[in-house]
Amino acid sequence: MAIGKLQVLSRITESGLVAIVRAENSQNATRIVEACADGGATAIEVTFTVPGAAAVIEDLVKRSAARDIAIGAGTVLDPETARIAILAGARFIVSPALNIETARLCNRYQIPYLPGAGTIGEILAAMESGADIVKIFPGEALGPAFVRAARSPLPQASLMPTGGVTIDNAVEWIAAGCVALGVGGSLTAGAKTGDFKAVTDLTRRFIGAIQQARGNDPR
Repeated sequence: MAIGKLQVLSRITESGLVAIVRAENSQNATRIVEACADGGATAIEVTFTVPGAAAVIEDLVKRSAARDIAIGAGTVLDPETARIAILAGARFIVSPALNIETARLCNRYQIPYLPGAGTIGEILAAMESGADIVKIFPGEALGPAFVRAARSPLPQASLMPTGGVTIDNAVEWIAAGCVALGVGGSLTAGAKTGDFKAVTDLTRRFIGAIQQARGNDPR
């Protein structure tokens, strides 16, 4: 049975981590997802830059059915791709920028939509379109200081940075007010050399750092 919208959002915000999977082929993508899941990730985004992404998502949804994991789709640029992802079983949709038609489609099917934004105006537009969490992108260019500044006029905004998020600055992003962190390359780098255990271990460290930054002790 598919998990509902509120449950998906809970998967994202409770652990505070969205593991972003980009890979050269479906086999590698699957192994990275499994490594992240073994480390405790409960929200994993498979980007549509992965060859055969829809089939990969469909397979992963079946594999993860008993593991309480929400598999989402990333780099979704339009409603057509979003619908393909949703039909494949994606439980949340992530875009580099707001697309109004994609937002409407996700709202129609009660699928969380996380569009990218890089200005106060873009954040506000995303919120007004019904975005559940706004992706701060590119994170490496904006930094935690941008999040702190944005939350001054928009304290109600649920923000998640993507790009430039590392284990060294994870605490700073959470302290700035982010509800979750989208982490890709810095989390999955070990997979390039076949070190999937490193991906698992780093996933666990990210979740621990996020919980400690929130004042929780995961131990």
